[in-house]
Amino acid sequence: MSTPFDLSGKTAIVTGSTKGIGHAIAFALADAGARVVVSSRDEGRVSETANSMKDAGHEVLGVPCNVGRKDELENLVTKTREAFGPVDVLVCNAAINPYYGPAMEIPDEVFAKVMQTNIQAQLWLAQMVVPDMRDRKDGAIILVSSIGGLRGSDVIGAYNISKAADIQLAKNLAVELGPDNIRVNAICPGLVKTDFARALWENPEFAEPRIAATPLRRLGEPEDIAGAAVFLASAAGAWMTGQTIVIDGGATVPV
Repeated sequence: MSTPFDLSGKTAIVTGSTKGIGHAIAFALADAGARVVVSSRDEGRVSETANSMKDAGHEVLGVPCNVGRKDELENLVTKTREAFGPVDVLVCNAAINPYYGPAMEIPDEVFAKVMQTNIQAQLWLAQMVVPDMRDRKDGAIILVSSIGGLRGSDVIGAYNISKAADIQLAKNLAVELGPDNIRVNAICPGLVKTDFARALWENPEFAEPRIAATPLRRLGEPEDIAGAAVFLASAAGAWMTGQTIVIDGGATVPV
């Protein structure tokens, strides 16, 4: 029986989907019925993830892609269309954070790389898939941001700037694309137990105070984020656009 969360017949691209939050989102979209294209820079992980999803009975394609390279993004979209047809759902999850230290000292080339990978790539992908969505007057774009985009930092400032830009990009694209019934939203996870954030959650000196200050008294799991992506991609989120969903166990609740 169809539900508001049913994605049967939909085609979804999820970047950075071979581990962590992106991996959980890819599986959740597939569980909801979508045909899913998984990608990351690691060709071995792409193949492994695609095979595990196929073994679970899902319709999936794996395409290696470094999102910081426009030609690889174009190949990702082309391969998707060849295999599954027009793109209905885009989840921009891939991101980098190669610098830990004060923004006053970040090398120019590192700052530029963060912005190209975490911001420019999202816009490139949107530009590539929106024609499909406009043709059908329907589509959903989901940008995975971070609560880092809502607060300052003296050590991951460039990353936080890029994540704040994701939030604003969702708002701007929502205004531009809304007349074509294309919804654009952002998700801001808190500290989730992924490889990407391993240095933080495996450090008791950081993690324990963070848990104590979080109302739900635990860190996040990748699966905690995936349900919101299904909501935003499906008919359940049909009248929601330009918004930011914070999923952080309550860590950013003012007290």
